[in-house]
Amino acid sequence: MREGKPFLALAAAETLSLSGTRLSTIAIPWLVLSATGSPVLTGLTAMMEMLPYVLAKALGGPLIDRIGAKRIAIVCDMASVIAVGLVPLLDLFGMLTVPVLLPVVFAMGLLRGPSDAAKQAMVPDIAALAAVPLERVTGTSSAIERLASTVGAAGAGALIGLIGPGQALLVNAATFAAAALVVATGIPGMRRAPDRSVAPSGKLPSYLDDLREGWHFLRSDAVLVSIVTMVAVTNLFDQAYHAVLLPVWTRDAGHGPELLGAMFAAFAGASIAGAAIAAAIGERMPRLTIYTVAFLLTGFPRFLVPALDAPIGLVFATLAIAGFASGFLNPILSAVIFERIPKPLTGRVTALNTALCFALIPFGGLAGGALINTLGLAAALFLMGIAYLATTLAPLALKSFRGFDSEIAALTDARAPWSSGR
Repeated sequence: MREGKPFLALAAAETLSLSGTRLSTIAIPWLVLSATGSPVLTGLTAMMEMLPYVLAKALGGPLIDRIGAKRIAIVCDMASVIAVGLVPLLDLFGMLTVPVLLPVVFAMGLLRGPSDAAKQAMVPDIAALAAVPLERVTGTSSAIERLASTVGAAGAGALIGLIGPGQALLVNAATFAAAALVVATGIPGMRRAPDRSVAPSGKLPSYLDDLREGWHFLRSDAVLVSIVTMVAVTNLFDQAYHAVLLPVWTRDAGHGPELLGAMFAAFAGASIAGAAIAAAIGERMPRLTIYTVAFLLTGFPRFLVPALDAPIGLVFATLAIAGFASGFLNPILSAVIFERIPKPLTGRVTALNTALCFALIPFGGLAGGALINTLGLAAALFLMGIAYLATTLAPLALKSFRGFDSEIAALTDARAPWSSGR
């Protein structure tokens, strides 16, 4: 039981922060779209949050390895309380305009990036404490995260409809505060001890040396490079879908934020089942096969159905199938990634990996808004769906993806020079 407490604490912290974040990902685009009616400004606002998120996540890795993931998570979550709390405060006094909102969402992304990276960097240590396979921890964590997204999305739609998108973000601020408290009290200090050996120059490695070391390891691994490339492209399309395409489709169909929240909840709710199965039998699944099929189901159909202006019932059914398939993705990806990274490099390599996977997200909303303005909503949905489908065929074409199912023992032997301190 004692070994399981840190995992429960991490799961609770993720549940709190993700529930709040899901609320903000619905509230902020809806706030801008309802105030301006502009898909481009809606996409620009999403970009202003995600761009600093990606950069801060990439650059925060060495700090996580040096200072410790727990400290980074607590400090960033507490600072996020202030940043997020500014939105309802400004809204209360009638001062919330798009030019004022942009720097606030910039600060939100800047703080959330290192916090998310720090929580992710804790996973291998917590799996070791609980003495369970990585797939089980990542699968369970993914199921809990998706439960949080489901509750957050459903609650967000209702809350935004009740009190407005600006004031609804008070809940987001409260969840960040609660997440920081849970991490502070429920997770032991797991400060990683990176290799601090003296460099050839006679000096201790600098921050930039640490960053370069993480980058060198990442780019030398063909499997990690393939994952980053594929996930970065699909994340671009997902961001366009969530931040602009689906909200505009919902508005144009004459519906409000309640339906938008319900659709996000349908996707996330179905994904819980997929993640739960991955947690239960993940170590026995053929990783590459499940990964490929899941991506094919979770991508193109979501774009095609609204492009055809299908009935609401079919949209929900498609989202449920796509959500169930998506539940298998993160447990597989996380297990593959963590298995390939030596412990002393966990913070910087996982941060760089996830940051690069998120690198195109800042431009997703802007691309979606621009396509709608240029081609119309239906054409934008169809074009992005076709591009998504082409991307998800990559595992069938690239040999590097075969490393998903490679033997861990062979991998560990090949990486022995990186394994000091494991």
